[in-house]
Amino acid sequence: MTYSVIEEHRLAERLKRRIQIERRYAQQGHTRRHGRWKRLFERRIERTVLRYGLKAIGLYERGRQNALTVCTTKVQLEFPELPAAFDGFRILHVSDFHIDGVDGLAEALERAISELRPEPDLCVFTGDYRFEDLGDCQCVYPPMQTVVRSIRAPHGIYGILGNHDAAEIAYRLEEIGVHMLMNESIRIERGNSSVWLVGVDDRFEYQCDDLPAALDGVPPEAFKILLSHSPELYDEAGAAGISLYLTGHTHAGQIRLPGIGAVKHNARCPRRMAFGAWQHQGMQGYTSAGVGCSSVPIRFGCPPELVLLELVRAQPRNPERA
Repeated sequence: MTYSVIEEHRLAERLKRRIQIERRYAQQGHTRRHGRWKRLFERRIERTVLRYGLKAIGLYERGRQNALTVCTTKVQLEFPELPAAFDGFRILHVSDFHIDGVDGLAEALERAISELRPEPDLCVFTGDYRFEDLGDCQCVYPPMQTVVRSIRAPHGIYGILGNHDAAEIAYRLEEIGVHMLMNESIRIERGNSSVWLVGVDDRFEYQCDDLPAALDGVPPEAFKILLSHSPELYDEAGAAGISLYLTGHTHAGQIRLPGIGAVKHNARCPRRMAFGAWQHQGMQGYTSAGVGCSSVPIRFGCPPELVLLELVRAQPRNPERA
């Protein structure tokens, strides 16, 4: 995939609103959901207490190793409306890299992706490439290039931005081979059939999502796969006839306790949508645990997750006779 001036112009047009908000956040020193005092507490107190507390009880190193032990979750989803040509179509879903937050993560992902069997037909990224949500992005690009070059997907690699990302990341990812969807869609063809891949900008922090704009030109009856950084668009997506909603953001809590689950939910959606497969209004969804970490580079009870989805055409159900 060759990055061009035309693609740069396309991104510039679609990123205008995000860039304006991003500049305001940079001037304020905080984001919409993370005010100045909340940011200070999280970075100076919460992170320090968690890090040194885990070290004191001898669990920090185990948590750090957990964060580098990448697993692959294989999921088969059935759809009666799936075009026959896409029966068995495989999608590699990777979310929440925070790639500069865990030393060695890019190499761990490279190894795990190279071992995927069967290989995916398509790869999608659902945002959050950097660790912090403000500041410099330069340390994101070399490790992301390591990950991207390990992916073999004949139908390409597509991505969206998350709430931790600066707009410049979209340009740089396009340069290394990731086609970024910013409130827009693209047709994926197989044989004489097609499905539509729809990508929206961040709802959680920037509120730059525009699903109607992303669906402009998409046939209403088409099989539609939505990429959204957080699960919070579930109602709007279900009403819009989305077939499959792929998302992340929650990290599945990053720390999950036996019998309790996630300590922190971190999304305005039903809890069942915060991790794994779910359904809503006839729409199926998958919320990835992500591959990276936020706050502190540790994981417990939910390892970094590559999700390999296989789409299967199900036989439509016959209506019951009265």
